[in-house]
Amino acid sequence: MADNKPETDAGASVPTAKQGGIGAWLPLIVTVVTMPAMAYAMTSFVLLPKMKAELASVTSSSTTTGHAAPAASPEHGQPAAATSHGGSGHEKSTGKEPAGHAPTSASGKKTVPLDKVLVNVAGSMGSRYLMASMSLASSTPDFESKIKDHQPQLIDLAAGILSSKTVADLEKPGARNIIRSELLTVFNNALGAGTVQEIYLTEFAVQ
Repeated sequence: MADNKPETDAGASVPTAKQGGIGAWLPLIVTVVTMPAMAYAMTSFVLLPKMKAELASVTSSSTTTGHAAPAASPEHGQPAAATSHGGSGHEKSTGKEPAGHAPTSASGKKTVPLDKVLVNVAGSMGSRYLMASMSLASSTPDFESKIKDHQPQLIDLAAGILSSKTVADLEKPGARNIIRSELLTVFNNALGAGTVQEIYLTEFAVQ
């Protein structure tokens, strides 16, 4: 019996050692096996729903911002006054007068042009000519109609003044101002005092 005891002790110690080795590795094995499952569950049930909720929130806010600024759309790109009421408002903004009416200057006076006047220069024996164009301005009522009704008379009066000037008269300093003053006098004598308030010599050439 003394010979069998060591064999029994040796045989009993082998399974104990094996059981201790498996027990030491068991937590690591469980961790390795369960980690993928936990990662999948965390991603599927926690991270993905949270990301979807944030994305939906960002999309909703950007859509709301896009509808808050309708000025970029073609339907709201122009003010109503500029599109549907552009008749008289457009004429005022550009400074243009309706067709058939005399233009109005910055001072509020209406200007009416006269036809060109071509006369011989006095003392030139018909070798020199004076050509002049002018516009008459005034703020008096019915000024435009008065000028048009009396235009032949006014042109004749202007021709009388201009044809009386010699070359020396036309070369004097301030000759245009002198002629303008004389024309203003004869025109108002014909139309009534103060009818014509200003005269603009738009063309004035000696040939």
